[in-house]
Amino acid sequence: MNNRLDYLHAMGIQTWQLKNQPVTMPACPSASTEEWTTLRQAVANCTACGLDKTRTQTVFGVGNTNAELMVIGEAPGFNEDEQGEPFVGRAGQLLTSMLEAIGFDRETVYIANILKCRPPNNRDPQPEEVNLCTPFLRQQIALIKPKLLLAVGRIAAHYLLDTKTALSQLRRQIHHYENIPLIITYHPAYLLRTPKDKSKAYQDLQLAIYTLNHNKQ
Repeated sequence: MNNRLDYLHAMGIQTWQLKNQPVTMPACPSASTEEWTTLRQAVANCTACGLDKTRTQTVFGVGNTNAELMVIGEAPGFNEDEQGEPFVGRAGQLLTSMLEAIGFDRETVYIANILKCRPPNNRDPQPEEVNLCTPFLRQQIALIKPKLLLAVGRIAAHYLLDTKTALSQLRRQIHHYENIPLIITYHPAYLLRTPKDKSKAYQDLQLAIYTLNHNKQ
């Protein structure tokens, strides 16, 4: 059984084909390698918020730098700090299955976090840390120029929308971040703790793929 069916079955959802699968579009000119190298080095050398004192390494981001879909999480956890890549633990495995459920391989999207360093003991990012780190994220978004943003978790949603509204109230709507459509859903780590909400997350994913396909027309 493939991961897509595994994910749908785990949510108790009848398996069926989405009417609108992602369509391959002509590639747009991507940012230069030099721009990405400069940004990556800036992240690696950053000591602005003090998390450099406790991190193993920075977690820059991973994926297709010309991606149509960009996934934004909150901050690296233990496994991410060890490996230097976002979403590589159990939550990362679930995120991969969630993406496959709407027709995306992990390699075709770009995945990044609000923070590039792990907060001690996986605590929530502090406002000052967010303020100091998010210029890096804004530059990543500007270089990738995604057609859709998918924010997973409360911290990412609150930053991108500049709001404190509960995540439950932000779901099932098409928001925008600097004119880019933005969909909000639960963080995979939350879904591991609260599997009953996986079906709600799948609704969010359906809205995401609908929005992406609608914007291509």
